[in-house]
Order: sequence, then structure tokens, then C-alpha cells
Amino acid sequence: MPVSPPVSVETGHSVPDDVAEAIRTLIRWTGDDPMREGLVDTPRRVAKAWKEYCAGYADDPARHLDRVFEEVGGYDEIVLLRDIPFQSHCEHHMAPIIGKAHIAYLPRNHVVGISKLARVLHGFARRLQVQERLTAEVADCIWTNLKPLGVAVVIEATHACMTARGVRTPGVTMATSRMMGVFRDDERSRKEVLALIGRGG
Repeated sequence: MPVSPPVSVETGHSVPDDVAEAIRTLIRWTGDDPMREGLVDTPRRVAKAWKEYCAGYADDPARHLDRVFEEVGGYDEIVLLRDIPFQSHCEHHMAPIIGKAHIAYLPRNHVVGISKLARVLHGFARRLQVQERLTAEVADCIWTNLKPLGVAVVIEATHACMTARGVRTPGVTMATSRMMGVFRDDERSRKEVLALIGRGG
């Protein structure tokens, strides 16, 4: 008997048949029965979850940097947003990447609302990713759109593709960084921003 496509209670929209069937196929392949009581609604839930996990594909992170403020009372020092939590998924195993980011920039003549830095991060994180590219995309977006004197992005994260499968080594954190402008070219500025982030030595 054909199975009706699951309907999202939250949106009232049906999950596409091919998406639901793909999830059922995966359940069967793992050895379970997609039609048993506990799993019959799983295709809808999984499809809805992945739409949320990958919401960044429908977002242009640069738009969050459109509105800037020039009345900053002459402030011309580093702006840093530290310990921004984020979640992404690796493009190799679609396993969670969970971590925190530190985003800093040295304004040229204007600043942006601090929540916008987090929105840029989440716009890129809510896509299938590798941590190195995520780090570069966040830094490049801020550099291109704010045109500051310097940008520094440091990301620290754990990868479930390493902790829950494969080598199965929990407690390992991967760190990546991208320095641009004065944070790349001037050693004193780089040391200052890394000390503020808490990675100075």
C-alpha cells in the first residue's frame, strides 16, 4: 500500500516524496523497519531538521553587514566578539561540527552591530561545511563588506565524524584561524588580537 508523504504540522507543507523515501531507504539499510511505530514519522522530522540545519543556503550572510554606524565617538580599537557558539555539519559525513568562534576586526571609520557578526557566522555555518572553509568565508565576508583595517577569525570545534566514528577519539578540538590586514601583516597587532581572544602565548 503506498505511503502518503509526511506532512509538517509546523508549516502545513508536505515533505517531498523523494526526500521521505530516501530517509526510509536509509533506515531500511541500517537494519530497521521505517514503518514501525517509532519510525513512521521520522522522515518528516528528519527532513524538517535538515531544512533547519542547512538554512544558510537561503541566507546571504553579507546582508547582515549592510547597516553600519559611523558615530562611534572616535573609537578606533579592536572590536571582538568572543566565544560565539555554533553548529554545522561536515560535508564528508554530514556529521555535526560543534564549536565556538571568535571574530575580531579593527574598524576603519565605522562599526557594525555586534549581533551581525554572529549572524554572518551562522549564515555560513548552516551549510555543509569543512572548518577551514567556514573560517575563511566568515573572515572574507567581513573584510569585503566592512572594509576594516584588519579581520581575525579563530574557530575551535569538535567533529563528530572523528569522535563518534572512524578513529573514535573524543575530546579532540580542531582550531583554525584566518588573519587579514594588520592582523596578518603587523606582528604586534596580531599578538594583541590573539591575546584578547585568549590564545596569546
